[in-house]
Amino acid sequence: MNAERDLSPLTPGVVRALTDKLYEKRKVAALEIEKLVREFVAQNNTSQIKHVIQILSQEFALSQHPHSRKGGLIGLAACSIALGKDSGLYLKELIEPVLTCFNDADSRLRYYACEALYNIVKVARGSVLPHFNVLFDGLSKLAADPDPNVKSGSELLDRLLKDIVTESNQFDLVGFIPLLRERIYSNNQYARQFIISWILVLESVPDINLLDYLPEILDGLFQILGDNSKEIRKMCEVALGEFLKEIKKNPSSVKFAEMANILVIHCQAADDLIQLTAMCWMREFIQLAGRVMLPYSSGILTAVLPCLSYDDRKKNIKEVANVCNQSLMKLVIPEDDEMDEAKPSMTVPAEPTSKESLSKPEAVTTGESQLRNELDVTALNQPLFFPCSCERIQVTLNLDGIVQVLDYHLSDTSIGMMTRIAVLKWLYHLYIKTPRKMFRHTDSLFPILLRTLSDESDEVILKDLELLAEIASSPAGQTEEGHGPSDGSDVRPGPVELHVPARAGQLSSSSTKGLECSPSTPTMNSYFYKFMINLLKRFSSERKLLETRGAFIIRQLCLLLNAENIFHSMADILLREEDLKFASTMVHTLNTILLTSSELFQLRNQLKDLKTPESRNLFCCLYRSWCHNPVTTVSLCFLTQNYKHAYDLIQKFGDLEVTVDFLTEVDKLVQLIECPIFTYLRLQLLDVKNNPYLIKALYGLLMLLPQSSAFQLLSHRLQCVPNPELMQTTDNTKPSTSFKRTAASNIDYTELLQHFEKVQNKHLEARHQRAGRAEQLDRRVVL
Repeated sequence: MNAERDLSPLTPGVVRALTDKLYEKRKVAALEIEKLVREFVAQNNTSQIKHVIQILSQEFALSQHPHSRKGGLIGLAACSIALGKDSGLYLKELIEPVLTCFNDADSRLRYYACEALYNIVKVARGSVLPHFNVLFDGLSKLAADPDPNVKSGSELLDRLLKDIVTESNQFDLVGFIPLLRERIYSNNQYARQFIISWILVLESVPDINLLDYLPEILDGLFQILGDNSKEIRKMCEVALGEFLKEIKKNPSSVKFAEMANILVIHCQAADDLIQLTAMCWMREFIQLAGRVMLPYSSGILTAVLPCLSYDDRKKNIKEVANVCNQSLMKLVIPEDDEMDEAKPSMTVPAEPTSKESLSKPEAVTTGESQLRNELDVTALNQPLFFPCSCERIQVTLNLDGIVQVLDYHLSDTSIGMMTRIAVLKWLYHLYIKTPRKMFRHTDSLFPILLRTLSDESDEVILKDLELLAEIASSPAGQTEEGHGPSDGSDVRPGPVELHVPARAGQLSSSSTKGLECSPSTPTMNSYFYKFMINLLKRFSSERKLLETRGAFIIRQLCLLLNAENIFHSMADILLREEDLKFASTMVHTLNTILLTSSELFQLRNQLKDLKTPESRNLFCCLYRSWCHNPVTTVSLCFLTQNYKHAYDLIQKFGDLEVTVDFLTEVDKLVQLIECPIFTYLRLQLLDVKNNPYLIKALYGLLMLLPQSSAFQLLSHRLQCVPNPELMQTTDNTKPSTSFKRTAASNIDYTELLQHFEKVQNKHLEARHQRAGRAEQLDRRVVL
């Protein structure tokens, strides 16, 4: 700068004034420069104009001397003013040095840079749009400037630039989006405010379709929504609301699939506002996009299911999540069971959303995060179809991912009751809509469904039983010989898992006899028997479940499935039960249900007269298992009006070991006789001549009882029997009710009595063995 010729055409006076510390002198120099440049413009001397700009840039604006930099900035602004509409030809040379000063350590210099750029932009107007990205980049940094004057100056420039963009139709949105995507992840409060303000402006411009690029910035918007500043959160909420309105207006142009994974992640955010907003978006996406969202079902369920158990503090989130869940469930249709998973249909190519650019919400546990990473999430490049269209998009339903999520949430003991109910409803829905595909997962689901029977909620157990009943009765569960369900060898190990026994043709003669004659057995599939085996095994290993919920579970199953099948199969299984004590307890439970439950009214009527071959075969099947418990066997004979056989059984009681438990059961039987179920039996006491063995059987029970309240009750009842002298009879008495026994003439009562004795001998032997082991243990303790 010492050589005058190096700075020409600037005069020495102008050069000195530009480097002066006083603003007024620099301003005078700027006016001289403006005058000089105007002359060059009039002469169309572009070389001199470029030379002046170069001098002001290199020798002044980029100088090491602060006053020189200030002079250079005001000089460049003066050049722009002088150039007027022609300034667009020199914008790069004018803007770059000014933007460099945005990074100056001196706040006054940064302010002057704002002022200079404001003047440049004001003159150039729309001509600055090709340089918008560098201007935006510089402004985004000044938006977070600590100096209030600099911030104020940048805000003026920002408003000017927004006005230019709003009134122009030349804005390059494609070129701007990468920069916006990068800057939207800023953690600075002011930078975020600056970003949101620009998004709102661009969204408001009719000629700018920001919706096409929403997938690029949606994640960043949700990040900003969690800012600590209420003002910024509100601005971001407004921006997201405007986008959602636009989506509802123009769903056909929305890239739903590209944003699905983003919403899945933010639906699991720890921040309530983020989670609620993302859930509202998810609700609209499912309702607007329809089956386009099906490939993301596993991820959506991962996000939505836990929300269903929220308390009233998060009532809004819970309600929206429930709508999402119901809407998604409706998207599964029977046609999904027919689509070939191996064939791509209207295809959904693998295009997973990059998770590196997405933050992981703190609320997501490690297990959930790992599960989410394993889910199959894909994007859709095909044209979108919506429910309003007469055409329906064909999307292959990925049941593997869905079942994995449902299994995960059902296995998690910390999950709330409403979530578990929702999971069971989903599984039931899938078995109804897509049974063929779902039965491929039955072996893996079976153990967890059985464990769920121990749930503390009755409603959960009811839904679980509905699902198990559907599995056991669905025609899709029918298998051909040699292609039946897994025998359990490949099922996840568990304490309640049992192998499916041999098929009906390979069962013992006694069990086969019962199964073949049951009219409704063919309606059950190959999983029914497996279910009964595992249910009884569950009761055996978890006696508390049997005590507290056993009757409830069996009664509900009798409503959901055929009661005859339930009792027929359980009796058949208990006949081969090795744990005799459990068999006795279970038979007692089943008998109580049979005699007292309103759900079993029809089955009791069927057994009451034994008129049909099916009822007689059911009686024989039940009898053989009921023999595990002598008193229940007598009660079954009372129910079926087999009074002679009941009397014969009671005669055998003298050979049994009479324990306190035995007498307690006799006491309970006496109480049952006084119940409405046995009204017909009590009325038959009026006909002494034709029911001698009924009276003898009751007197036999009376003789078994000690002098207790039950003894008094039965004694008083028998005292009411008219003409007691008519009780005397011989074995060849032929009562008028013989037609009933004639109808049941194919029952071999002698064989049944022998079976009873055989079973009781086994029980006696087992009790002696238990007593012997207890005695040995006592001796060891003494030693």
